[in-house]
Amino acid sequence: MNALGARARAAARLVALAPAEQRDAALRAMAASLRDAAPAILAANAADLAEARAAGQNAAFLDRLMLDEARLDAVAEAVASVAELPDPVGRVLARWTQPNGLAFERVATPLGVIAVIFESRPNVTADAGALCLKSGNAAILRAGSDSFRTSTEIAAALRRGLQAAGLPGDAIQLVPTRDRAAVGEILAGLGGAVDVVVPRGGKSLVARVQSDARVPVFAHLDGNCHVYVHEAADLAMAREIVLNAKMRRTGVCGAAETLLVDAACAATHLQPLVRMLVEAGCAVRGDVAARAANPQVTPATDADWSTEYLDRIIAVKVVDGLEAAIAHIERYGSHHTDAIVTGDEAAARRFLAEVDSAIVLHNTSTQFADGGEFGFGAEIGIATGRMHARGPVGVEQLCSFKYRVHGSGQIRP
Repeated sequence: MNALGARARAAARLVALAPAEQRDAALRAMAASLRDAAPAILAANAADLAEARAAGQNAAFLDRLMLDEARLDAVAEAVASVAELPDPVGRVLARWTQPNGLAFERVATPLGVIAVIFESRPNVTADAGALCLKSGNAAILRAGSDSFRTSTEIAAALRRGLQAAGLPGDAIQLVPTRDRAAVGEILAGLGGAVDVVVPRGGKSLVARVQSDARVPVFAHLDGNCHVYVHEAADLAMAREIVLNAKMRRTGVCGAAETLLVDAACAATHLQPLVRMLVEAGCAVRGDVAARAANPQVTPATDADWSTEYLDRIIAVKVVDGLEAAIAHIERYGSHHTDAIVTGDEAAARRFLAEVDSAIVLHNTSTQFADGGEFGFGAEIGIATGRMHARGPVGVEQLCSFKYRVHGSGQIRP
C-alpha cells in the first residue's frame, strides 16, 4: 500500500504539470477505452451481481451495483464530458495590488493525491478517476468487495486511456485487494502520500472514515432529505416534485425521505399527496394527520424522522407553518439537500436562507443533488461539511490554491 501511495505521489506531480490539452486528450481516450472494454466490464459486473444476489442484497443495492450497455455508455459519456469543462488548474481566483506595489494573485492548484473509498457503485471508479485527472490530481480508488470485479476492469480501461495520451497509468490506481486492512492504511495517509479522502457509501463506512482518518475528509454521513409543501404550494406542482423526489431512484442520496405538509394546506394537499405515494408503491409512515388522511399509512416513530431509508419508504408529517418546517429540518435533517414547494417568494427566500444544508431548492426535486445536474460534469461525491468543499464535489472543489506575488525589488522595512 505504501508503494502504491508513492507511485500515486510521483504521478500526481506529472499530471499537475501536464498541459490542459493533454489531460483532456487523456479523458477522451479513457472514454473510448471504456467503450472498447464494454464486454469485459459487463461480464465482470454480471459476476458481481450474481454474488450480490446470492448474498441476499436488496433491490436498491442491486440497482446501485448494476451496469448494462446503456449505463456503461452513460459512464463513458460522463468521462468524455469532463474534458469539455473549463480547466480548473491555474485559474486566477483573486488579484490585487498593495500600496507598496506588490501584486498578489490567488491561483487554483491541484490538491495532490485523492483517495476515494466506495462501496457498491462501480461508476464511481470512472467518475472519480476522470474528475481527479481533470483537476490535475492522482487518484487512489478502493472499491467495495461487492463491485471489485467491475471496478477492476473499469480502472484497467482508464489506465490504458491515460497511457495512450502519454500520461502515467499510476495517476489512477485501484487498490488490488478486498482486504479491509487496506482501508486503514489509506486512512493513515500511506506515509504522507494521501492529501484527502472521499468516502462514497453507507453510513457505517462514512462514520469509520470520519472517525479514523488522519487526513482531511470530504463526505456526508446521511442523505436525510426533506420536501416541504408550503401553504402557497401549487398542488399539481407539489405532486410531481414529491413523486420524483421520492420515487425516481430511491437508492440515491438525494432521494426525499420525509415529506412535510403545511397545516394551512393540509385539508387540500395532504390526502392527494399521500394517496399518490401509496399508489406508486411507497410505504408511508406518518403522524396522526397523515394516518387520518389514508388508512394505509402506518404510525411513524421518532426515529423515522431521522432515517435515510434509501428504499420505497417515506415519513410524512404536518407542520404548523414555515418556522416549524425549518425547525424540524434543523433537528432531524442531515444538512444534505432540502426543498420547499411554494408560490410565495418571501417564504422561499427565508427557507433558502435559514435551512443550513449543502443544497437547498425551491420548486424542484431533491434528486437534482447531483454534480452532473449542476453542470459540474461528473461528481466525486456530495460534501455536507463546512470546510472547503460543500455540495457536489466537482473539478473546482478538487483544487486548493496558492498565492503568487510579483514584485519589482521591494524589501520589507
